[in-house]
Amino acid sequence: MTNSATRTEPFAHPALFYRSDQEYVEGTVPFLLDGMAAAEPVAVAAPVSRLELIRAELGEAAAAVHFVDMTQAGRNPGRIIPSVLRSFADTRTDSRVRIIGEPIWPGRTEVEYPACVQHEALINMAFQGRDVTILCPYDARALSADVIADAHATHPVVIAGGRERASTAYALEPVLARCNEPLRHPPGAATVHFDTDDLPISRDFALHEARERGMSHARLQDLALVVAELTTNSVVHGGGSGTLRIWAESEQIVCEVQDDGHLADPLAGRYPVRPEQLGGRGLFLVHFLSDLVRVHTGDNGTTVRSYVPCK
Repeated sequence: MTNSATRTEPFAHPALFYRSDQEYVEGTVPFLLDGMAAAEPVAVAAPVSRLELIRAELGEAAAAVHFVDMTQAGRNPGRIIPSVLRSFADTRTDSRVRIIGEPIWPGRTEVEYPACVQHEALINMAFQGRDVTILCPYDARALSADVIADAHATHPVVIAGGRERASTAYALEPVLARCNEPLRHPPGAATVHFDTDDLPISRDFALHEARERGMSHARLQDLALVVAELTTNSVVHGGGSGTLRIWAESEQIVCEVQDDGHLADPLAGRYPVRPEQLGGRGLFLVHFLSDLVRVHTGDNGTTVRSYVPCK
């Protein structure tokens, strides 16, 4: 990919629409080779089938590329910025960094998708002013028209048919507002209210309910940490109390905590944690332990919902 005439700042975030394996290779491999020629660090985070295409085309040059299976590392879209993108970019600051990131692929569920498009929007905030290019491929054969429209809204530049142009639909605020709609919970969710004195009780309540719904012992430990972080956040930052709900959904236990606080920073939980950092790890840890995290925040309070696998 050549330097875009539409680029107005160091950070670049183009979407690549491809309709065949050949178009995928033609849109990604030259991007990587150009980076290698310029001595720029390069990485690819994508589903395994896409990684294999790139490896095969690069041959021996693939040894210079950092490969990540996005279906594992990015199963929870909220983990991608700190644990995939910034973990690579932040340790390589001597030159521009090039990353291919494919967080949305056929098979993403309707429950996951809002977090995926929110992630794509937040990339623009997380890397503003950085010497980083993040190229995001989209399978235009298999993804719906709504997904492609959202890609135009979350990427300032789009590439299709080998042509690069500015996206006339680029508009982050409407996308982020749509992703921040209230989260509705099922009427049968097990519910408990808590305050400062009830944190151990709320944790035990969650573990009992999850165990009754088939969660394994190993995953119960993860859920205990999620509940501890979310309920403590409510006590410290959310008005001193909150409501905890637990229910089963597919093969996951859903843990939801609602309080009267307001989450002002849309990137909360998506900053890498520094080794010397004493606090501010709560939402990061929740993202790390969960297959999915959804957040709604506004003047009337904040709801954080974590999906933890049963097995």
